[in-house]
Amino acid sequence: MSDPEWLALGREHVWRPYCQMKTARPPLPVARTHGARIVLEDGRELIDGIASWWTACHGYNHPHIAEAVRAQLEAMPHVMFGGLAHAPAYRLAERLARLLPGDLEHVFFAESGSVAVEIAMKMALQFWINRGVRGKSRFLSFRGGYHGDTLATMTVCDPEEGMHALFSGVMPAQVIADLPRDETSTATLDAILGERAGEIAAILVEPLVQGAGGMLFHEPEVLRRLRALADRHDVLLIFDEIFTGFGRTGTLFAMEQAGVQPDIVTLSKALTGGTLPLSAAIASRRVFEAFWSDDPGAVLMHGPTYMANPLACAAANASLDLFQSGQWQVEVARLSRGLAEGLEPCRGLPGVVDVRVMGAIGVVEFAHAVATGELCARFAEEGVWIRPMGQVVYLTPAFVISDQELATLTGAVCNVLARG
Repeated sequence: MSDPEWLALGREHVWRPYCQMKTARPPLPVARTHGARIVLEDGRELIDGIASWWTACHGYNHPHIAEAVRAQLEAMPHVMFGGLAHAPAYRLAERLARLLPGDLEHVFFAESGSVAVEIAMKMALQFWINRGVRGKSRFLSFRGGYHGDTLATMTVCDPEEGMHALFSGVMPAQVIADLPRDETSTATLDAILGERAGEIAAILVEPLVQGAGGMLFHEPEVLRRLRALADRHDVLLIFDEIFTGFGRTGTLFAMEQAGVQPDIVTLSKALTGGTLPLSAAIASRRVFEAFWSDDPGAVLMHGPTYMANPLACAAANASLDLFQSGQWQVEVARLSRGLAEGLEPCRGLPGVVDVRVMGAIGVVEFAHAVATGELCARFAEEGVWIRPMGQVVYLTPAFVISDQELATLTGAVCNVLARG
């Protein structure tokens, strides 16, 4: 089958993400989506194993979300958020504040996860400035971490991970440490903070799972240690829940498993159920109060053009309706069992160093980097869409995927990897 006209006409003009376009395989042209499936222009259907980078948690084209977006489109697709207010955003902010632990109740909207992290970083820096504390201009983040591709977020990613190594020395250096997984690493981090707390505005971490850095898991105790260290050394704590938020780890937010709250949390990805771009940086009362002032200079000078887009907020509210039913917990538990059982045969394959599952995340890790493009093509031949990264082949399917579809996904992983 020849390429569709739109692909032939546009391929010379579209700059594709995360690939060397001169040598990369051509992208697969998509016609439509439904449930846990991607329908290609040639009629083939691929079971989506990664829910479009972890966003489509309820599956594609969910009727409740689609209806909410259609209704909002008729009423008001967009209006600027500076000086104006609208019901979808205000309702969403109130609902998020109710769902999040503790006093995380001040919601600043944006359009993408990276921007939400940048806003959280900006909040943390200005928090200290507004309180008259000078010198706190750096962030402490962790090896294996990933927080986005924009300029500031690149500086808090693992500098050795490779995605942004090209920019080493170009952007300001942050403080990168090992996660406090045990007494030794906790003591080391305590010593770093003891020496450098005067220059550190905040600690930034992905709770329970370091996602794009390799789907690296850690115990809830790590978060409790970080909360204690942040309090001891008077630095803020930011949880980046862009990947882990909204059920992926088995609880609505990963932080719930540790019983602690950060000073700021970032959300995106599954916030709208994979329909429209939306993100949020949500601050605690303590952080917000540093900006609540008669001084006009204390204001957070930030305002993305499409922040709190009504269509996106309507989609997010509809997604929260679905979470409110509680059915997602049953589905994630089912997926966790299916992933563990289905991926276990990979454990003995050559080059595999680990097979692990948390919630609706399944990971096969290799001792070496995998050939992403080649594996993508081989998985597509098996009728599935899986896009490995770094040293891992991972699955983060929609919560509504059927048992048969899940078995097809895990079977494809085992079959393709077994052939080497």
